[in-house]
Amino acid sequence: MDKPLLKALAGEAVRPAPFWLMRQAGRYLPEYRRLRATAGNFLDLCFSPPLAAEITLQPVRRFGMDAAILFSDILTVPHALGQEVRFVEGKGPVLGPLDLAALQPVGGRLDPVYETVGLVRASLPAETALIGFAGAPWTVAAYMVEGGSSRDWPEVRRLALGEPGRFAELIDLLVEITVDHLAAQADAGAEALQLFDSWAGLLPPAGIRRWCLEPARRIAAALCERHPAVPLILFPRGVGALAAEFAGIGDCVGLDTAADPAWAAAAVQGEAAVQGNLDPMLLVVGGAAMERAAREILSALRHGPHVFNLGHGVLPITPPEHVAALGRIVREAP
Repeated sequence: MDKPLLKALAGEAVRPAPFWLMRQAGRYLPEYRRLRATAGNFLDLCFSPPLAAEITLQPVRRFGMDAAILFSDILTVPHALGQEVRFVEGKGPVLGPLDLAALQPVGGRLDPVYETVGLVRASLPAETALIGFAGAPWTVAAYMVEGGSSRDWPEVRRLALGEPGRFAELIDLLVEITVDHLAAQADAGAEALQLFDSWAGLLPPAGIRRWCLEPARRIAAALCERHPAVPLILFPRGVGALAAEFAGIGDCVGLDTAADPAWAAAAVQGEAAVQGNLDPMLLVVGGAAMERAAREILSALRHGPHVFNLGHGVLPITPPEHVAALGRIVREAP
């Protein structure tokens, strides 16, 4: 196992810390914007293996990250279950009405994603790992119930609290398809997997344990049976100290921006690797503020397994030269 990311996910305190960035492929890169302008809608882009593979590889070529993360979207899963999914310029995802009884896997809809995985894996440098991913059931369910993004997410919260039995049916279905989706990415060549629970912080602690932690536990157990050598990164955003409970499930826990790295070193690193957690706005700001914060994170987590990353995704207004500078800071850290 010569790849720095995989060593860290296996529990090794690798120095310099391996790094990659959530949303490292995307709108802040001029090469992405040029390619995006030639493509159709966003979902077409995700389901075009040559284009999706090229986008996945762009930041690795430019910045030399230790991992590529597959260019795709968490909403390919509801699309694969037959729910209408489209992306509207300036608005984001729009999903059709949810009919739970009508949801069922549509054969072949996710096959282009796995083809992309194979294309990327064949093109990566020998030292660079490939990460596949999926949205966690709670977060995917939030979009499916709400019909898109939301400020307060009232409909999914109302369903989870008011009709937990019915909501559990949706979560159970999403657990099943998520396991299949992640396992298929591993079959195609993904060397690590990440489960994004971007909206876990909407829930109170009991809800986090029921709708985020337990589904993650089931997904991790099923993946361990099918791909025991493929590590799983969990990113339960906004859960505070409950992040420590996720450490007993996955190989690595991603920290959001609000998490204290010193706390994570004491509470999480003994059980799992830690990933994170620079504020994406500091990557926009750059300069001394970014460097100081990055060095503090690296110092706090240097005695255990650590994968340097952001506390959420790269913002579209990020100057690419700041990403290059961050890469130098991480590589030169003691």
